[in-house]
Amino acid sequence: MTETSHIQTERWTNFRAVALSIVCLAVGIAGGWLWRGGQQAKITRFVHAADIATPMSMAGSITPESPGPGQLKAMADAQAAPMVSQLRSDPGNQALLVSVGNLYYDAQQYSTSVEYYGRALRINPSDAAVRTDMATAYWYMGKADTAISEFNKALAYEPTKPNTLFNLGLVKWHGKKDAAGAIADWDKLLASNPNYEARDKVEAMIAEAKKGQGSAARSN
Repeated sequence: MTETSHIQTERWTNFRAVALSIVCLAVGIAGGWLWRGGQQAKITRFVHAADIATPMSMAGSITPESPGPGQLKAMADAQAAPMVSQLRSDPGNQALLVSVGNLYYDAQQYSTSVEYYGRALRINPSDAAVRTDMATAYWYMGKADTAISEFNKALAYEPTKPNTLFNLGLVKWHGKKDAAGAIADWDKLLASNPNYEARDKVEAMIAEAKKGQGSAARSN
């Protein structure tokens, strides 16, 4: 089973525009996806269950003409530099911290994005969207348990937040082989968000998870 992460940002930088073209050329749309906090998808990339234990990388999927991970980091560093400089004189600027975190997230520099998301959350712990983004970054870093813990913290503030429930279910399913837990999260998502735009996708994943449960039961 392959799931695809979908990323959207409200404010596009030159780096994000370049990253979009690179990623969309390098990979395609697969069976499922992770959502950034509360937003629609604009960038698509493959996430394989086999990658759970290792950091995500675009190595091997980029054309020779495309920037590699190191170049993407350099691009992100250049874009982030003015904001990082501003943060030295305004370290409590939560919106700016989140913007830097988003920039590094989009560059697949997940440990750096977690650093900035964490600083933003120390200022506003109840921001469920930012905590969802941080949890998803932890997932890409191979830290499924930490991701689940942060998703649950986000849900403590917004119990029916759809993208948090969606991502939590995926991490339980693929990261912990907990189909029952994933199904429960997705059932809650659909019950509390009847007009959820990806409802058909969630229903398909529930059906697939239940099918996997049945196969496991028969094998036992």
